[in-house]
Amino acid sequence: MLPIQSDRFLTDLHALRRFGAAGVGKGVVRPAFSAADVAAREWLAGRMAAAGLAPRFDAVGNLFGLAGARGLLLGSHSDSQPQGGWLDGAFGVIAALEVARAAQEADGPALSVVSFQDEEGRFGATVGSGIWTGAVPLAEADRARDDGGITLAEARGAVAHLAGAPVEPGRFTGFIEPHIEQGPWLDRAGQSIGVVTAIVGLRELEITLTGQQNHAGTTAMEVRRDAVQGMVDFAAQLNERLAEVATRRTVWTMGRVEVSPNAGSIVPGRVVFSMQWRDADAIRLDAMGAIIRETAQQVARARGLGLEIGTQPDLVPVAMDERLQEALTGAAEAVAPGRWQSMPSGAVHDAGYVARVLLSAMLFVPSVGGISHDFAEDTKEADLVIGLQVLAEAVVRAE
Repeated sequence: MLPIQSDRFLTDLHALRRFGAAGVGKGVVRPAFSAADVAAREWLAGRMAAAGLAPRFDAVGNLFGLAGARGLLLGSHSDSQPQGGWLDGAFGVIAALEVARAAQEADGPALSVVSFQDEEGRFGATVGSGIWTGAVPLAEADRARDDGGITLAEARGAVAHLAGAPVEPGRFTGFIEPHIEQGPWLDRAGQSIGVVTAIVGLRELEITLTGQQNHAGTTAMEVRRDAVQGMVDFAAQLNERLAEVATRRTVWTMGRVEVSPNAGSIVPGRVVFSMQWRDADAIRLDAMGAIIRETAQQVARARGLGLEIGTQPDLVPVAMDERLQEALTGAAEAVAPGRWQSMPSGAVHDAGYVARVLLSAMLFVPSVGGISHDFAEDTKEADLVIGLQVLAEAVVRAE
């Protein structure tokens, strides 16, 4: 194993947390292109340089710490949710930095590091890695707007003073992304490492139900065309129907709801809501999509509601590279015998896009209580160190 220093790793990880520290405990507010995000990236660039790597920013703020020769790329992202935890993305970046630093000190393999920009979705999921891999054209991405109406083109002015020449994927032999699980499976099982087999696919629709706005006190129940009641009916029927095709790891979410006119004394005339579903099997995703559309149509007809269904771009399931998985499973068994499992990722990650241009793999460490995207997000430091050790062992096995 490379001569990693767990204390140095933990010190850097806690130092990164101070950029955008907020809330109680270890909360972080460090959205992409915010002042805290830019300051964190500048600090990371300094740590990369001190580790013997050459820092390089591209036009959208992706930060690379480049080794002097072709080799593996390690890392994740350092931006956060609007109210997020201290480890989502950050663990992977700092673990990568420590392993690459140890490789430099030991004259080991050439390992480069990356912190991708806007993984968390201010302008769309995994924007930085999508642009870097060519999956998302920069001109198209530049038109995306955040919730405040700011375009990506405007926001990335915050890193214009840092931007340099593009970094070509061809200078790397593969990619490993360490990450917290963000789910309950490892924590429930008392295991320390997950080796990711695939990243789930994600489908999303925007559904609009239109009824008749009316007085809440004088409109009899039997004549109402209540859009919210239609949404509730849809949700109840959908849960029963999707359960017939789902596995334990299949999930679906109605996460965003806009009610019009959103007043207590008015029968709601319109509701717009998101419908998202995830699974590692593309055929199951298709079947779920058909059920969702059919259920919405049936509810709309039965309640006399108008129906519009708008689509969002799909993210297809992505299998991880078998050879890199073998390196990770071998390392996991060597470092934490019997305390690891192979598993799919229920969350979308940068590795999903990077797998389009490089052989890619992921390792997980457990999330306490399965909590993430929350100030309460945490992982035991012992498990963070085990994840670091597995990564260090895996890069040697992958050579």
